Amino acid sequence: MQREQLADFLRRRREAIRPAEVGLAGGPHRRAPGLRREEVAMLAGMSVDYVVRLEQGRSSQPSAQLLGALARALRLSDDEHDHLFHLAGHQPPTADGVARHARAGLLRMLDLVGDNPAMVLSDLGEVLAQNRMSVLLAGDLTHFTGDRRYLAFRWFTETGIRDVHPAAEQDRHARQLVADLRATVGRRAGDPTVTGLIARLQAASDEFRRRWGEHEVAVRRADRKTLFHPRVGPLLMDCETLVTPDLGQSLLVLTPTDTPSRERLELMRVVGVEEFPAVPT
Repeated sequence: MQREQLADFLRRRREAIRPAEVGLAGGPHRRAPGLRREEVAMLAGMSVDYVVRLEQGRSSQPSAQLLGALARALRLSDDEHDHLFHLAGHQPPTADGVARHARAGLLRMLDLVGDNPAMVLSDLGEVLAQNRMSVLLAGDLTHFTGDRRYLAFRWFTETGIRDVHPAAEQDRHARQLVADLRATVGRRAGDPTVTGLIARLQAASDEFRRRWGEHEVAVRRADRKTLFHPRVGPLLMDCETLVTPDLGQSLLVLTPTDTPSRERLELMRVVGVEEFPAVPT
């Protein structure tokens, strides 16, 4: 671990970010244009004291999970993300053909969607980043490991995950998941990460194996779905997906389609939640 270099890098990246880039108000009383340490701590979900110790070279070795949170908070590029891990004495997460952290540009867009739930996903359906409203709606979807990282795997192998959708919508969502995954397989032919996931899904789920055999192909870009939330009730949401040019990552933004849904979403924003549903996307 290169403590002095890590401290200098974190401090310089913090000072280089403007508050507006992460959705914060600048205000007239700032002595410097960059972020404050307490703002980095808030964005990364850690204590201010630990951020201070990191920047002063006095910290213990940060975990890979903590480094990922810092990379998202500081809007690091792919190269900066890997550099951060090296300075901290860790190997960067292996990409295996998939970017395992959200791109800086998509993270900036995540901050600009206001009070609408939004998340960044890989082309295999792994949630790489969420804004606060997305977490309030669906819980933290970034903590899964192994095959559970992928929405399709959870959808076809775990009970209860579909209950947040009306029964009448579940078949359509299942078809869309498989068709979108089929499009990814076509783009990344021969990628062992993709072929391995498909093989494990076929072994684990008769339904997936049947649907996969239908060979439907479609990249999801727009949708409308109903989500049942345990605290505020049903939400009818329009889902818009913005994809990167290589289709490797996407930004999913959910907006309420009617007045009752808009009011329930606002209630959720104000009161927060104590219990999260397992909301698939």
